Amino acid sequence: MKKILQLVGAGLVVLADGSALPAAAPAGPIITMKSFGQLPDGRQTHLFTLQNAGGFRADITDFGGIVVNLFVPDKNGQLADVSLGFDNAAQYLAQSPYFGALIGRYGNRIALGKFTLDGLTYSLVTNNSPGGLPCSLHGGTVGFDKVIWEARPGIIAGNPALNFGYVSRDGEEGYPGKLTVEVTYTVTPDNALRIDYKATTTKATPVNLTSHIYFNLHGEGVGTILDHVLMIRAARTTPVNVGLIPTGEIAPVAGTPLDFTSPHRIGERVDAANEQIKFGGGYDHNWVLDNQNGSLALAATVHEPPSGRFMEVLTTEPGLQFYCGNFLDGSITGKSGKKYPRRSGFCLESQHYPDSPNHPNFPSTILRPGGTLKSTTIYRFSTK
Repeated sequence: MKKILQLVGAGLVVLADGSALPAAAPAGPIITMKSFGQLPDGRQTHLFTLQNAGGFRADITDFGGIVVNLFVPDKNGQLADVSLGFDNAAQYLAQSPYFGALIGRYGNRIALGKFTLDGLTYSLVTNNSPGGLPCSLHGGTVGFDKVIWEARPGIIAGNPALNFGYVSRDGEEGYPGKLTVEVTYTVTPDNALRIDYKATTTKATPVNLTSHIYFNLHGEGVGTILDHVLMIRAARTTPVNVGLIPTGEIAPVAGTPLDFTSPHRIGERVDAANEQIKFGGGYDHNWVLDNQNGSLALAATVHEPPSGRFMEVLTTEPGLQFYCGNFLDGSITGKSGKKYPRRSGFCLESQHYPDSPNHPNFPSTILRPGGTLKSTTIYRFSTK
């Protein structure tokens, strides 16, 4: 017999085993929960399903705050999972290139794993070295993608939601201050996944929180993403060196393969003879969004013509990292049982700029005691 864990209002049902809802279940938003497996150290993980009345669905685990599945309808109303990932938490721990994860304390790269703040120099864990240049990537060896978050399901404005909490200790991965983080996922009636970030700290510290979902709007495990048509509302980028660290320059995209101010197929110029493309092995760069005032605004769109799926990215952040899966190489087998070849997924990570603590001309990522970081990003789906 199914065990109902919570009934928090019309439409919210949480089941222990995640199996099919009883026929008498109320129509409307649904949340279910089931095991997502045990980690090697014995910790248990869970998978939560947030679903709207139309069937649009996000499956999210408390391990790393990872979006495991994202079921989106095509132009014929057929649902397909459009996010890359694995079937259990242990696989994410063993081999994931950040599939679907919450990223922190600092998303993207910090050069040499060092920064100076208020006269003190901090040394972070370095865990990446593109071009032979070491850096701290996505929070270090044990970033927010590898911790178990405290999960609190509930209803927000009539929509299924999942609030995650995590407290990062002072000195974790080399960062100063105890950082208290909340991230809330909400599934909305217009087939959107909304992500709200909030953080406070006990000491001044750099913070750059983001989500690292790998999308394939064909469907997970179906070919590459090179035929997807991308538009980014950004007339400028932050060029990088061979180590994928920003030089500090903010440069126009006009006349370069990084110009997506009008829609282009991702594969159209991905191997162009261009220094920036060469450094990234394709697209792996930060775009300086046209909107810089912190309001929620459209940042990018992606269209996959055969399925008709159309994704809009809205964010309050000043930057967007577009990565087209250059480092996938076919060695990873995903949920579908199919291997993920090069460029079989893309990421659009809302963010502040990489290595901002070392570039005073970039928007600041420093959070101080008494302040509160707040940020919102929405991935909204439709068809055309």
